[in-house]
Amino acid sequence: MDSPLNPRILNPQALAEPPVPLSKTSKTRPVKTPLVKTRPARLGVLVMLALPLGGCLLSERIDPALDIPIAYRFGPKSVAAAEQSLPRLDWWRGFRSRELTDLIEEARVANLDIAAAIARIVQADAQARIAGAALLPNVSLDGSASRSRSSQSTGTSTGGGSERSSYSASLSASYEIDFWGKNRAALRSAEELAVASRFDREVVSLTAVAAAANAYFQVLAAQERLGVARRNITSAQRVLDLIRQRLTAGTASELDTSQQESLLATQRAAVPQLELTLQQNVNALALLIARPPARVTIRGGSLRAIAIPRVTPGLPSELIAQRPDIREAEANLAAANANVENARAAMLPSITLTGEGGYQSSVLKTLMRPESALFSLAGGLTQPIFDGQRLQGQLDLNKGRQDELLQTYRKAVISGFVDVENALAAIRQNADRERLLQAAVTASRRAFEISETRLREGTVDLVTVLQTQQSLFQAEDQLVQARLARLQAVISLYQALGGGWLPKPVEASNAR
Repeated sequence: MDSPLNPRILNPQALAEPPVPLSKTSKTRPVKTPLVKTRPARLGVLVMLALPLGGCLLSERIDPALDIPIAYRFGPKSVAAAEQSLPRLDWWRGFRSRELTDLIEEARVANLDIAAAIARIVQADAQARIAGAALLPNVSLDGSASRSRSSQSTGTSTGGGSERSSYSASLSASYEIDFWGKNRAALRSAEELAVASRFDREVVSLTAVAAAANAYFQVLAAQERLGVARRNITSAQRVLDLIRQRLTAGTASELDTSQQESLLATQRAAVPQLELTLQQNVNALALLIARPPARVTIRGGSLRAIAIPRVTPGLPSELIAQRPDIREAEANLAAANANVENARAAMLPSITLTGEGGYQSSVLKTLMRPESALFSLAGGLTQPIFDGQRLQGQLDLNKGRQDELLQTYRKAVISGFVDVENALAAIRQNADRERLLQAAVTASRRAFEISETRLREGTVDLVTVLQTQQSLFQAEDQLVQARLARLQAVISLYQALGGGWLPKPVEASNAR
């Protein structure tokens, strides 16, 4: 049972703690008790003893029926192997790029989406405090002073107009007994939404960090592809000069020259698109760190200078507690459960107590005397009878929302497993592709060097030279893209795992 002053509202760190995982189904039905005639005092004691039980009678937990695999298809099969090389909280440092680390650290502080998510946490905390106010009495202090004079010209007046003064000071209080747990359920729903807002902040932060890393790698890839294109343009120009020399000597034709000129123009046409891609990704980084593009400069370099960390995904059962989007979906589902309980309790009687006490007098100096005291006490019970199916519709609405969030939670869990499997497969396949393309680049470069040498000697036809040029150009460009895809797959794995993992607690027996 939640107390009126719930510590999770007063302690922001407690709000960040994850909700209890959903597990077993526990349904309880209200127990019918016979009416017993008793004294008012004894009846009051029975009511006070039943207060903590009212909300529990309407609570209901649901079973998400999750199917959790033992291990990933491309991951470790044992617990010991799964706990090796788990991602650290600052996992981006594993790429060993100082510039990348600085960009990500700045994005985590300055990113506007993260700032908006933090503002949503403040709103959720305020909503939780608003919901919790219904569990406490509403107390107000009233004071008034008035002076009045009756009219002398009214028909009922027999003499001169009379004047009178009135002074009052009172303290009033009202309290709704939360017998069925309606207000506690509303508070619990608001608390779970506050927890969900914290997980939402983690989702936004992880998305921003992954976007910054991907944009930086794309900047490096564009720079490297530009370097490859410019080297290829230089090589194509050199071959064109040789063909023109042969044309002058009469050993080459205009067709040979036109073919090489076409190849050179094609290589030059690729440069503007690569420069546009480079600038667009620099601008994307500027947005992620909340800076104008004109104030962002990326040194960059080569993707070959970026280290590729080895990432162990752990076990699927650990992913549920690690991914913030899954935890957010779980908290939203818990909030929906509380809303269903609140809607059920709204259909039952509500008991309200009101009281007022104070002083009232026509003379200020006698206001605080005992004879000026006044008080009133009242109790009321309200049972909805006919409301045009409004309360039933509200209950059905919350049940539908509960079922929707249950399916969303199940999908979030399965999507987490799918994301990890896709990332693991992408890392493996892109690593193989990069290795094969590296061999293709080595062979293509050797073939082009031989064909260029023989072209100078006049012992090879131009068709062979053109083919080796095109093969080398394509292989080098594809190698850069394969390296980029491999790095992006690693980023996807980090994102699929929920970012960095807290270290395992050291057992007491091992610490000795």
